[in-house]
Amino acid sequence: MKYYEVNFSISPLLEAYSDVLSASLAEIGFESFVPTGNGLSAYIQQSVFDKEKLESAIGEFPIDDIRISYEVTEAEYEDWNAVWEEEGFQPIVIDDIILIHDVKHHDVPNLPYDITISPKLAFGTGSHQTTRMILRELLKMDLKGKKVIDAGTGTGILSIMCVKRGVAEVFAYDIDEWSVENTKDNLLLNAIHNEVRVELGDSSVLDKTDNADLIIANINRNILLNDIESFALKLVAKGLLLISGFYTDDASLLIEAANKHRLQFVKKECDENWCMLLFEKQ
Repeated sequence: MKYYEVNFSISPLLEAYSDVLSASLAEIGFESFVPTGNGLSAYIQQSVFDKEKLESAIGEFPIDDIRISYEVTEAEYEDWNAVWEEEGFQPIVIDDIILIHDVKHHDVPNLPYDITISPKLAFGTGSHQTTRMILRELLKMDLKGKKVIDAGTGTGILSIMCVKRGVAEVFAYDIDEWSVENTKDNLLLNAIHNEVRVELGDSSVLDKTDNADLIIANINRNILLNDIESFALKLVAKGLLLISGFYTDDASLLIEAANKHRLQFVKKECDENWCMLLFEKQ
């Protein structure tokens, strides 16, 4: 599978502007983002890339007096993978309870929840605000014996955390083939490959599993709006829906959509401009 690397120059360059641009790009299919000295590098499958949508996203940028330009080059999976294999990523510690690291780092603290991942191209190392918020929320939940669906699993990090918290079973899926394979590899690294079922596809694969006590979805706003009805149908009564991957400004829109499907708002958490919402099925 081939990707484009799109290098954006943003002037004036502020982190908040890069965050807003990342959110806009995620809505049109971009998957990964890396800050640069001039702005942002973003990656999208060549089969998904649409120049008209990109031009529209830039033209509709919600902040005035910003100049955004870009250049498109081809990026191969092998190039990205080689970087991960050579460099890995620095261990991440969350609240002195959760440790996330790759196989290259051995001198790491001994914490209650130790997660080993090889992220490659998939989203979810624990460095992003949305992943951290969900991991913290999972620590607060009584998950023993529960059935969980992990929508848009990425690296599988949230599925791994659920298993470590004592769930009965996890059904994980992702629309990206690379993410599915990465999740399977990470389950092996954590010796829990028999405890999570992983499928390739969009929300239509939910037909392959039973209703769940908890659905986790760390995906962009538009996919959440599209799939929220499917999530509601797959939850048992009093089941929970935990979502992130969007900005605080989008929270009211998602709450409104959830309420239409008997999903009652429970709580909201924010980290910088990013948001997490929790709902309960009535």
